[in-house]
Amino acid sequence: MDTVLTVDVGNTTTRFGLFAAGGTGAPELIGTCEFTTASPLTCDEACIQIAQAQTLLPAATADGAILSCVIPSLTDTWRRALLRACGARPLVVGPGLKSGVQMKYDDPSEVGPDRVADVVAARGAYGAPAIVVDLGTTTNFEAIDAAGAFAGGIIAPGVALGARALADAAARLPEIELRAPRRVIGRSTRAAMQSGVVLGEAARIDGLIDAMLAELGCTDDTPVIVTGDGTAAIAALLRHAVTVDDTLTLRGLALLWQANRP
Repeated sequence: MDTVLTVDVGNTTTRFGLFAAGGTGAPELIGTCEFTTASPLTCDEACIQIAQAQTLLPAATADGAILSCVIPSLTDTWRRALLRACGARPLVVGPGLKSGVQMKYDDPSEVGPDRVADVVAARGAYGAPAIVVDLGTTTNFEAIDAAGAFAGGIIAPGVALGARALADAAARLPEIELRAPRRVIGRSTRAAMQSGVVLGEAARIDGLIDAMLAELGCTDDTPVIVTGDGTAAIAALLRHAVTVDDTLTLRGLALLWQANRP
């Protein structure tokens, strides 16, 4: 049984996962941890972060590593750091890596590595068709059609990005805590912003899920998986029945490593 270190570098958060992977079964998650994404970052600094992650994860020597990085300027930095830390060339999600998923995107190279990992994990765990909603700096929607292909998706501003945009663009609007207000109609500026940002995000997600299901020709019982930042809070506001899966992206990376292992 091999041990693989998965690294998901997002715009806001960098997540690490350690998996036992081998044979034909799904990789087994051993542990996870996360840090705030630093950019710019040197190779030495990335190595320090890997070492810190290893102190937080269960003690195990990684036999391999796989990287998903949505910040192009950091991809090579993390690749070199993982090579130094693990002593083996890490796999990097991108062109040339087998996903086993048909991509119906006009240009498959445009699909972010985290989106590929989400689709691989969702299809493996929940079947097809399915929809993935990944909350982060952006809110990404991924559509898996009945044949198991990646049919495309939606990229929208994330809830925190929307709140910052309001505060930055309008001089009289403050920064707010990202939580749902007690009522839809706000009786203060902060409550009104929370309603627009947080409840508005939930309404947008529900509406886009409806539109995606209709375009895919799917029924309301199609699995909808929510992952990323603040998933439980947003999921509780949705009228759709959804499954919260905080480790979806990391598990997708482990599956990709298993399918492409050196």
